[in-house]
Amino acid sequence: MFDQFTLGIEEEFQIVDPQTRELRSHVSQFLEEGKMILGEQIKPEMIQSMIEVGTGICRNIQEARKDITRLRSIISRLAAKTGLTIVAASTHPISRWQDQKIFDDERYELLVQELQTVARSLLIFGLHVHVGIPDRERQIHIMNASRYFLPHVLALTTSSPFWMGHNTGLKSYRSEIFKQFPRTDIPDHFDTYQGFQRYVDLLIKTGCINDGKKIWWDCRPHPFFPTLEFRICDIPTRVDDTVAIAALFQAIVARLNGLIEKNLGFRLYRRMLIQENKWRAVRWGLDGKMIDFGKQKEVPTRDLVRELLEFVDPVLDELGSRKEVEHVHTILERGTSADEQLRVYRETNDLKAVVDRLIELTAENVPQNADLTIGHAAVAPSTIAK
Repeated sequence: MFDQFTLGIEEEFQIVDPQTRELRSHVSQFLEEGKMILGEQIKPEMIQSMIEVGTGICRNIQEARKDITRLRSIISRLAAKTGLTIVAASTHPISRWQDQKIFDDERYELLVQELQTVARSLLIFGLHVHVGIPDRERQIHIMNASRYFLPHVLALTTSSPFWMGHNTGLKSYRSEIFKQFPRTDIPDHFDTYQGFQRYVDLLIKTGCINDGKKIWWDCRPHPFFPTLEFRICDIPTRVDDTVAIAALFQAIVARLNGLIEKNLGFRLYRRMLIQENKWRAVRWGLDGKMIDFGKQKEVPTRDLVRELLEFVDPVLDELGSRKEVEHVHTILERGTSADEQLRVYRETNDLKAVVDRLIELTAENVPQNADLTIGHAAVAPSTIAK
């Protein structure tokens, strides 16, 4: 039954000069070799100092771990061949968006023409997790219910406290940058998939978008693949955290699906209420409080995350992901990448030291002996696309 909940993980990495600690617009220099090794699992993004990788379609979290660590290892090796390194964090502590080059591609040129400075300033990096749900109607019902948990998971992934040399006071400044784009943030709920499709068709008909990929909600039915795509997260710096978050999303989907199978509902909350909790995750991460809408009172965010873990517990053994999801307890105890960055800055008053720590943690538990033989690493028959 749970075999249907396949996984795909996409990570967007910073390309960093380890000497200056600044971003380098250098993706073209190793993209060609990367494509020969990884095929469609590697792709450029709008900013030339960013590189994105995506796993194949993984049957379980163990396959996903193997693939995502392999990808980090290969990208790291490719960067090192040109004297550079990679960093997993949702903003760069020092670099300015005004200094970045746009990747030469018609799609990005059109986006900049449409959105102007909003697009040019999008110097942010994210994590996207796809969970397979073949039935489109079921996708919508699970999306409706899962929206409530999105701020909880964002709080577990915060990695963007700094922006262009400034301590923003937020744990996820990436979220505030991205919301400048249209059609972002928490989605509304839909009664049916047909209702959602009518919305998409209307936007296409009226010239707002050319396809569903320009709907950038925190959670969306993917327009071309049979997946529910979770897009709310900052990218965790440690790969172990990324794996835990992917396993948690898969467990949320499986648990909600089980309730639907038993004809049990999950209470749906209005978008405006969930947005309140998202703001609290953006501002304070795990150290703040969120609203328990059922009790109508504030509750420490860590307590609500523990309640989420209890909620998904019944499906973990069948999914085979108990070990990976239980890593969330480690995140609760030691904090997120944002917490670590702020700690280093408090101790050193040096943002370059923060970058050094990010470089170190991005490589933690990632094999450094990736085989760069052409064709050797491209094992996935199909990839999850954006």
